[in-house]
Amino acid sequence: MGDSSLGRMTAVADRSLGPELARITDIGTDTDVLVIGLVTTEDGPALAPADAFGDVLGAEVRESLLQQLRAVGAKGKPEELTRIPAPADLPVTSVLAVGLGAADKVDAEQVRKSAGVAGRALAGIGTAATTLSGLDLGAAAEGFYLGAYTFTPFKSDKSAPKPDEQRVQRIEFLVPAPDSGEQELFRAQAVAEAVATARDFVNTPPNRLYPAEFATRAAELAAAAGLEVEVLDEKALADNGFGGIVGVGQGSSRPPRLVRITYAGGPKKVALIGKGITFDTGGISIKPAANMENMTSDMAGAAAVIATTLLAARLGLPVTVTATVPMAENMPSDTAQRPGDVITQYGGITVEVINTDAEGRLILADAIVRAGEDSPDYLIDVATLTGAQLVALGARTPGVMGTEEFRDRVARLSQAAGENGWAMPLPAELRPDLNSKVADLANVSPHRNGGMLVAGLYLKEFVPEGVQWAHLDVAGPAYNTGGPYGYVGKGGTGVPVRTLIAVLDDIAAE
Repeated sequence: MGDSSLGRMTAVADRSLGPELARITDIGTDTDVLVIGLVTTEDGPALAPADAFGDVLGAEVRESLLQQLRAVGAKGKPEELTRIPAPADLPVTSVLAVGLGAADKVDAEQVRKSAGVAGRALAGIGTAATTLSGLDLGAAAEGFYLGAYTFTPFKSDKSAPKPDEQRVQRIEFLVPAPDSGEQELFRAQAVAEAVATARDFVNTPPNRLYPAEFATRAAELAAAAGLEVEVLDEKALADNGFGGIVGVGQGSSRPPRLVRITYAGGPKKVALIGKGITFDTGGISIKPAANMENMTSDMAGAAAVIATTLLAARLGLPVTVTATVPMAENMPSDTAQRPGDVITQYGGITVEVINTDAEGRLILADAIVRAGEDSPDYLIDVATLTGAQLVALGARTPGVMGTEEFRDRVARLSQAAGENGWAMPLPAELRPDLNSKVADLANVSPHRNGGMLVAGLYLKEFVPEGVQWAHLDVAGPAYNTGGPYGYVGKGGTGVPVRTLIAVLDDIAAE
């Protein structure tokens, strides 16, 4: 039996990261549940092809399972769950069949989603084994791990999950030989743990994750991984001219920070920038009270780039990655910046602050200019930036803007990773709307047209000439306010960690 635990990320909160993942060649007597895949065909439901695992189950067992599943009405529709007693030939208590949809359309993302639903349904189980590894070991591992994800550090004993509600403890992936799939499972676990780390950051309440605390936790994770860390406090930010970060943070009793984490892995240099607003009231341009509690997620971009930088180091990618992460709390007070104030962004551009709720672009602009001083080959910024992203693309589709070739590349890789990024334009005719009567720029346009694109145009002003740049607006996709689906639960989703690591992999392969 092999184990993928070749080093784990440190938990962000006081919790274990997720179920143990392991490879097995046969089902053990201590396994409680067997998870299998069910597909739809013209002749009705069928067990998903098991490749090398046919010998594990045996033809008679497979036929018996299929007859039982058909008898109870299982169809094999995507993410459908059907649980039946195990045949006497299997050393498990029950079998959980999860639907994969049409047999000829099963891909990695469907395996990931179906595994996620199964992982969530295994609450209270000690050990489960699965044959989904015969379809795609990596996707199955990510799906089970992320589907089983829970966040409970702030639940008291009164409301903490009971034993039969706690996540599954161990997932065993059937493989044909003891040395099969070790690196694939290691990578899948590393990716899933990075996503879980980002989710943990996002799900931590804002009174427990304010800028200084966020910076401390990020620095501790980076130091534990042996990475270079720099943290600028409010005095250093003011002294060095980070007017955007200082301006946004000045309304809060919890002052801002700028965190820089560097993994020196190779000659190609990639700058990652993430918006780290630990809570966003809108400032003086205050938001409506309804649903404001969801603004605990306004640092999801920062969480993603921190987790991705740690992941790049863990995977040993041959690229240099530097995360530049501005952190602030946007609050209304007698010290808060006002609509009509003029600030000076890092680098010297002056900005008239028309709307204090368009604060993310102000802190990102400072970080982009600072990151540009490192002469990166590629620059990617990630932010829960605009409500207009939700209006344009919905809650599950990130908008991707930037230099056209790199924008399209990032969107393509995001779609392949299952995070569904969609390329969006930066129309030149919208740029004059950011002109200010008193400063170099205004931070918003005087209308609501193309709000996501206008924000992208604002950031474009600060991107160094000649750098391949992508801007990801993940306002909706980074935080799930609805019910669980696939391998995504309620709350932080970890988007776009898997997109970012796919892009870094692609750059490393150049």
